Amino acid sequence: MNKTKGALFVVSLAFGIVLTNCGGNPYQQGEILYANYCANCHMDDGSGLGGNIPTLVNADYIAKNREQLACIIRYGIADTIVVNGITYAEAMAGHPKLKEAEIANILNYIIHTWNEEVAELNMKEITEGLAACEE
Repeated sequence: MNKTKGALFVVSLAFGIVLTNCGGNPYQQGEILYANYCANCHMDDGSGLGGNIPTLVNADYIAKNREQLACIIRYGIADTIVVNGITYAEAMAGHPKLKEAEIANILNYIIHTWNEEVAELNMKEITEGLAACEE
């Protein structure tokens, strides 16, 4: 292969990689984090676990409690909550080592995948939500 063809190949390969990454799944990190931290209880499809673990699919709690969602992921929840009219009393463990951006990615993956009518959370909402629950 001569230098011109080699350079053209490298440029074409780089362009292909950029196009693939730019057109990829913007929720990929959230999906991976969800699989690692949430799916064990909330299931791969977000359906929850019967009367013990609430569903995340079309969950009214997500739309009504946006300001609390980041805190719940970071610190868990011990109180009962009502999701879609069902009361859940099972405690949820938190994930205090997750960074704000990781929490945002998880929440926006959940919203995009199962709660499309809910607006995604921005970093300001995540930061303010975490600050409020740490007080």
